[in-house]
Amino acid sequence: MTSSHTDCHYCLQSLRGRKYALRGENTYCVPCYDSLYANPCEECKQPIECDSKDLSYKGRHWHERCFKCAKCSRSLVEKPFAAKDEVLLCTECYSDEYSSKCFHCQKTIMPGSRKMEFKGSSWHESCFVCQLCRHPLGTKPLITKDNENYCVPCFEKQFAHHCYSCKKVITSGGVTYHDQPWHKECFVCAGCEVQLCGQRFISKDEYPYCVDCFSKLYAKKCAACKRPITALGGAKFVSFEERQWHGECFNCTKCSVSLVGQGFLTQQDDVLCHECGSA
Repeated sequence: MTSSHTDCHYCLQSLRGRKYALRGENTYCVPCYDSLYANPCEECKQPIECDSKDLSYKGRHWHERCFKCAKCSRSLVEKPFAAKDEVLLCTECYSDEYSSKCFHCQKTIMPGSRKMEFKGSSWHESCFVCQLCRHPLGTKPLITKDNENYCVPCFEKQFAHHCYSCKKVITSGGVTYHDQPWHKECFVCAGCEVQLCGQRFISKDEYPYCVDCFSKLYAKKCAACKRPITALGGAKFVSFEERQWHGECFNCTKCSVSLVGQGFLTQQDDVLCHECGSA
């Protein structure tokens, strides 16, 4: 502005025919105004004169020519920028320096774009997809195998075991029997259907049986005590012709001496030691 009738409020010199600046209701010559009120530039530290454009950001000020990226020196005037530790950077430099890299494509995830995070790594939303069907995973349940992510249906189709009994997918745990996978709850006795996981069982014709059912259905009966002979835990038993005995039951019918590993005689259904058999 120029004036033809006022004086500088600070130095009182006439402003007739001179440029001046207004602050509130007061007028100042340009030198006085700059010395009193001009902001120092963050970049060059020189005052930003009243006839220069003053660009400000978070209480700091720059000349228009000084408002530039601290790394590549390109002007930031009317362009998007980011600040890191009070340093101004263009979006490209900020991304190169500080933005996450996509785990899949290794390219920068630009500020403002949607970022997916999983197990400490970041992905572009378009890169965070099922390895097989390529559908976006987003926040859906997923399973990771060999550093690749799969939606649950694709993983089950490609990798999951199916229960030998019910044919459904085994999602966790499970039991292997005769090289076939089973759900724990499906691995039951073929006789009474009690669950066998963690229990002793006996296999017969490729089917598992609890000890009680196997004994009732298939075990030989001891000729002496009539209880089943299961041979579990390495128990010893004796077999002679069509009869079997528990090791502890194979005794002389008359004197009860053990006949295990000894010679014996038979008399009808009785087994006898040599002394009793010769008497």
